[in-house]
Amino acid sequence: MAPAADAGPRLWFRAAVEGADAEAVRASLPGTLDAYRAAERLTAALGDPLPRCRPRVTPAAIGHLARAGLLTHLAGEPAYPAVHPDQVAALARRRDLPALLDRHVPLGPDQAAHRLGVRRTDFDHVVRLGWITPTGTVEIDYKHHGGITDVPLYSAEDVALLAVTRPAVDWHAIRTLPTGRRSPLATLDPVAPADDVVLLADAARIAGVGRAAVVNWRRRHPDFPTPVGGTPVHPTFTRSAVTAWLLDHDKIAVPTATVELCPAGGPLRRFQLWDPRVELSDDPTDEDRVSGWMTDSAEADALAVLAAADTPVTRLTAPATPPLAVPGSVRVTDRFHPGSGGLRLTLAWPSRLRGHAAPTTAG
Repeated sequence: MAPAADAGPRLWFRAAVEGADAEAVRASLPGTLDAYRAAERLTAALGDPLPRCRPRVTPAAIGHLARAGLLTHLAGEPAYPAVHPDQVAALARRRDLPALLDRHVPLGPDQAAHRLGVRRTDFDHVVRLGWITPTGTVEIDYKHHGGITDVPLYSAEDVALLAVTRPAVDWHAIRTLPTGRRSPLATLDPVAPADDVVLLADAARIAGVGRAAVVNWRRRHPDFPTPVGGTPVHPTFTRSAVTAWLLDHDKIAVPTATVELCPAGGPLRRFQLWDPRVELSDDPTDEDRVSGWMTDSAEADALAVLAAADTPVTRLTAPATPPLAVPGSVRVTDRFHPGSGGLRLTLAWPSRLRGHAAPTTAG
């Protein structure tokens, strides 16, 4: 049933695009948005600076989003479609935009290296080791550099999960290698998927929980992967099977940073930043920064008030960063609000104040 005439143009437009009715969308158009401008708007929605190790949205990504049904192809080539500006704006407001891009937009080798936060040579070693495999290819015409070449494409979700599914690798050391330094990955030998096994303790590290939790999952869930070796006390499982099971059961957490502040005479306050980016300066006269998405504007306001009152950060935890503490002078330097779907917040403090947090909050 069509919406009532007095329901307003916004409701009518929503009903028109939910069914991906291209003709209905065209009829309501004030003008289309080409793939290049649409990509620029989604890149802006991710924040400036972009979240940690995240490449810019490309015009080709708009084609992938259209094929996934998140945008409607209105004109132009399917690979680089013109789309409706209101649909792009609605997508930009979604808090899960980074996850949607990871799920639906594959990455070339250079983009994948950027997403992982390593050099291209390091990512080439990751491919050589068999830790990730292409999901497809795309033809690129390099014109003056050899003509048409098939470039492999990789799942952005698989790339993002590499640091989680390979917790034994010192990713921080690899990400901070200077140019020209040999990669630690170069010394490793490829392992066949069937021989790439993990213990229950390894599965716990991937999920970010204790070993007892994985033992409990195995006991309660009959579809938990079957052991392929080991002993009854210390069974082994293929890494791919364990990772797939953890993903299917939502046991792998989205990367977050947790900021804990303790105002004088008040209770401990804890805030979470999604898809965080941490920048630690080597110059004591410079500043450290952490930025990430927050889902609640009221929580962001509370964090800003505490920061303005020189409340010390008793503990900051983030992926690939040891727990940090900041005695004071933390402040909110930026609040980026692309729409109602999310808020990107940046905290900064003088680098000279940074220290290591105690093993426990009470310490």
